[in-house]
Formats: sequence, C-alpha cells, structure tokens
Amino acid sequence: MSQATGVSLLRRHRDFRLLWCGEIAGKFGASVTAVTMPLIAVSALHASTFEVGLLSASAWMPWLAIGLPVGAWVDRMRRRPVMLTAAATSFLLFAAVPLAGRTGYLDVGLLMTVALLTGTATVFFQTAYSAYLPSILDSEDQPEGNAKLHGSASAAQIAGLGSAGVIGQAFGVVNAMFANAATFLLSLLCLGSIRHREPRRERTTVRSQTLRGEVGEGLRLIFGDPWLLPLTLFGAASNLALMGYQSIQVVFLVHDVGLAPGAVGGLIAAAGTGGIAGALMARRASSWLGSARATLLFELGFAIFALLIPTAFAGPGLLLFVAGGFCVSAGVVAGNVIKASFQQRYCPPELLGRLTASTAFLNYGTIPLGALLGGWLGTVFDLRTAMWITTAGVPLAALTLLFSPIRRARDLPTAPRSLNAPDAVSHPDLSPRAQ
Repeated sequence: MSQATGVSLLRRHRDFRLLWCGEIAGKFGASVTAVTMPLIAVSALHASTFEVGLLSASAWMPWLAIGLPVGAWVDRMRRRPVMLTAAATSFLLFAAVPLAGRTGYLDVGLLMTVALLTGTATVFFQTAYSAYLPSILDSEDQPEGNAKLHGSASAAQIAGLGSAGVIGQAFGVVNAMFANAATFLLSLLCLGSIRHREPRRERTTVRSQTLRGEVGEGLRLIFGDPWLLPLTLFGAASNLALMGYQSIQVVFLVHDVGLAPGAVGGLIAAAGTGGIAGALMARRASSWLGSARATLLFELGFAIFALLIPTAFAGPGLLLFVAGGFCVSAGVVAGNVIKASFQQRYCPPELLGRLTASTAFLNYGTIPLGALLGGWLGTVFDLRTAMWITTAGVPLAALTLLFSPIRRARDLPTAPRSLNAPDAVSHPDLSPRAQ
C-alpha cells in the first residue's frame, strides 16, 4: 500500500529496496562486461573490428530470436522465479569465462557463446522485471520507482564502466569477469529475499489462448495504438544507431584516439554520467513541460549532441567525446523513465508482459543489427568515418516522433487502455525506449 508522501520508497518499502539492490548490482556487472568483453577480444584474443561487432551483436540477438514468445510465457507465469533463474544462469556463465582462460579454452567463439546465452537470460529477466515492478508498487509510487531504478541503474553502469579498466589493469581483463559473476550472485540473493509473492496464475485463465495468439495480441496492441507505435518505432531506429557506434567505440578510442585500454572504461563512464542527470530531470521536466513535450526534448534535443563523439582526439579533444556521450545518455535515460511510467499506467496489467516483450522485440531486435552495422562500417571505412555515420543516426531516429500525436500533445495519456474498448484511450485535445 502507498504510504506517506515525502518518505523515499527506499526507506519505507523493503521489497522495492531489495529489487533496487538486485537491479543495480546486475547493471554494474553488465557494464563491466560491456567494456571487458571487447577488451578481452581486442587485447587478449586479437579479434578483428568485425568480430568485436559480432560479439556485441551476440548479446542482443536473443531479442530477435525469442523476444516475442518470452512475453507470452512470462504472462503465464509468476515473474519472480523467472528472474531468479535468469540471474543464476548469468552468474554461472560469466564465471565460466575466466575459468576457461585459465585452462586454455578461451577463444572468440566461446566469448560469443557466453554472450548469446547470457543475452537469452537477459530477455527473460528484463521481460519479467518490467512486468513485476507494478505488482509490488501502487500506481502513484510507480513514477518514483521508475526514476529511482533508472537513475540508480545509470549510476551503477557508470561505476561499472569506470572500474572495468581498473579491474582489468589490476587483475587482467579475463579475470575481471569474476567481478561480473559476483554481481549476479548478489542480485540473486536480493531477489530471493523479497517477501512479496505473486498469486498463482489460474491454468484455465492463463492458457485460454494459444501462444501464437497471445504473441499476436501483444503486436496488435502496439500497431493499433497511435501512442505506442511511434514510441516503439523510434526505439528501434534509435537503438540501431546507438549500438552502431557503441559496438566500435572501444576500438575507436584505442586505435584512433590512442587511449590506453585502462583509461577506456573511465572515459566511457564519464560520458555515461548523463544518465544520472537524465533520471533526475525526467520527472521535473514532465511536470513543467508535460510528458509528451519532455519526451521530444530529451529524445530529439539532446540527441543532436551525439555528433560531438566522432570529433574526439587525444588530450583536450576527449572532452568532446564526454560531452556528446553525456547528452546522449541523459536523453536516453530520461526518455526511458517517462516511457516506462507511461506504459505501466496505459497498458492493462494482464498484457504488460506481452507489451514489454513486443516493444523489446522491436526495440532490442535492432541492437544486434546495429552492432553488425558498426563492425561492418568499421571494416569498409576507417573507424572515424564509421563513427560519424552511426552517430548521425541518433538524432535522425528521433524525427519519428515528430510524425505522431506526440508532437501536438502536452502529455502522454495516463488512462489505462482497455483491450475491449480500444477507443477509450484518454487523448489530449489535438484541434515509445530498455535501452
């Protein structure tokens, strides 16, 4: 139940506090991996630029392969056991990487296999997690919960990115994967301590439709809605561009800018501090400007600064990389906070898993394509040219929002959408992004 306003959720809500701890632990570990895996490939295994891009793609490929049915499966099951299983799987797989390094079995193929399998676990975890949060928070607490989770996750990601290079320098880049495995163990312990128990799903209710029918229901919910569709299409286009440059930025910073491997994580972490600022600004900007206008500000206005990233050079020129990355991170996280609160209120709870999986399939499905695109462009052109092409796509993707009702609205609708009455949406008077 909702309690006195003004008292932080982290102080008054034990289960949310445990969910928060588990989430930020996982985000920290994932950020260590985001830097360490490419560094292992480049410095220890001497992988090519395309192989590094393929490694990044492997972690996201499961969203394309199983993203849609996972949403229907999650809606049939209690979400917490799914999250526990996924966290345990990731812990075991990441711990296997340094063990393979010590026994001489580590190669690029094994790294890609681990990335693919942990990516599969992530699909289950994130889908269940997005649908689980509204079950432990009242609707009036959800905006605060989303802001705290996204903001703290950004801080954890920054800490992970910043410490990845240091851990790699101190213990070796391969052994740094032990740190990631430990964070998933911590996440597992936190989730296991949550007291809230979801009601068991009735078999007759849960399986009244075929899996294919439930998947189609989630897609129809998106493609038949004037608000969900543009947000989803924007997320897909934006992630294509974001992953396009992020998949090769480590190689760009090491080979073109001349940065030492140990400093790469720190620089990327500095750029990522924008995520904390974005989480802090999201709720206030939504209140002042309206949630629709704030979405345009963060997703389009901040995205323009992505063009600073490929101008980076050694010395003072590194500030250009940090400034561009800071603005992009701020815009992405703030937009995600607003979108998450909107979807949780707008979508019927029984469809939230399918909505999450369907939007993730379309949004995250472009991420492996972006990683492959970045690796291919880095092979065909020089790395700086590849960075120019991919970063230019970040602001271009946001143009999708200008051709939608979002451009003419002050606020995104807050009334839940009725599946049986699709026209009952609360529209404004007119006279949609994990990463």
